[in-house]
Amino acid sequence: MQHKAVLSQSEVSQILQAARSEAQQQGWAVAIAVVDDGGHPLALERLDGCAPIGAYIATEKARSAAIGRRETKGYEDMVNGGRSAFLSAPLITSLEGGVPVLVDGQVVGAVGVSGVKAEQDAQVAKAGIAAL
Repeated sequence: MQHKAVLSQSEVSQILQAARSEAQQQGWAVAIAVVDDGGHPLALERLDGCAPIGAYIATEKARSAAIGRRETKGYEDMVNGGRSAFLSAPLITSLEGGVPVLVDGQVVGAVGVSGVKAEQDAQVAKAGIAAL
């Protein structure tokens, strides 16, 4: 039988707190989503001033990073490089800002952020993950 690591609620809280702190230090109004390795929601937070759609986009970025086992920036780069077929790929959001959470090389979840420029979304997500 195989065993795998999972994100605990305590770890999810650490991720949210660190991501929120990074966003607030930068003055960014974002939504932050954390999902498990199957892309199922564990937490969602929309900071004051973030547009409601940010919550949806952040969740989709996190889900795409979890089930794709890679940063969503990879999909955005493919589309920008001319592989427009990825725009119609089911269950994949091709916008930077979704980052997988790795433990011993295995994806245990992902963080998605939306509300500012794509690279800034990714910066906030990575700051959250770095708290682990």
